[in-house]
Amino acid sequence: MTKMTFLGTGTSQGIPMIGCTCPVCRSADPRDKRLRSSVLVEYEGLSILVDAGPDFRQQMLRENISHLDAILLTHNHKDHTGGLDDVRSFNLLEGHPVNIYCEPYVMESLKREYAYAFAEPRYPGSPEWQVHPIGPDSPFTVHSNAWEECLHWESGKGYYRTPASEEAIAAHPETAAIIPVRGWHDRVGKLSVLGYRFGELAYMTDIASIDEKELEKLRGVRVVTVNCVKRGPHLSHFSLDEAIGFFRKVGAERSYLTHLSHLLPCHAELEAELAPQGISVAWDGLKVEI
Repeated sequence: MTKMTFLGTGTSQGIPMIGCTCPVCRSADPRDKRLRSSVLVEYEGLSILVDAGPDFRQQMLRENISHLDAILLTHNHKDHTGGLDDVRSFNLLEGHPVNIYCEPYVMESLKREYAYAFAEPRYPGSPEWQVHPIGPDSPFTVHSNAWEECLHWESGKGYYRTPASEEAIAAHPETAAIIPVRGWHDRVGKLSVLGYRFGELAYMTDIASIDEKELEKLRGVRVVTVNCVKRGPHLSHFSLDEAIGFFRKVGAERSYLTHLSHLLPCHAELEAELAPQGISVAWDGLKVEI
């Protein structure tokens, strides 16, 4: 079984947007309250987070998430990476660094944004990450966080690391092969964004275009998610018509929209419009299983 929980389904400003009094932002429907986009995927015995934006802490608490094996980053924008400092709680409670998988350019961005997490000597209490560079051209394997070094806290000094024991690794043999799917956060192929295929489920966000060869990687998925922020054209995201066209090309049994803004109708209205086309509108807390 593969299970996906939508932790956030909003665009970079979330819904309601600060200071806005539009009908969507004032909606009483809890499905119109959208945190920044992220999902938790439970796959092959592993708990895998896709993106950790500014609402990461709130999302973890709301869903009672107490374990993560890995975080996959789609790209380097703050609404997808702004919560990474809060992995410190997992470091303390689980005694392991958190595995982060991302493209090299995203890693370089993290080094600038979170310089203290890479500095040597480390500032005591800094987030402990194990960053794994990946690319769009080859599948990669995620493993249990039990495989990573053990963290030991020493008051006043911070963490020191010891190798993971063979017994701990043997007790958690879970691995998962994941296929990266590259889209572009623009219409000219300059800013790479990785989506991910987990067996028969795929999650993509923040794309404005995608090459046909990448669409081939999605053939046969049963569940697919993609972004849409408004009806009409947008510089860096699918329009509603483009998202619908994407779903038709993929041909999955179930299709979900995410990364929604207040420029689209309220949830109930948009869902009623799209349901006859076999498309669902994701909402924060929605769980999908296959």
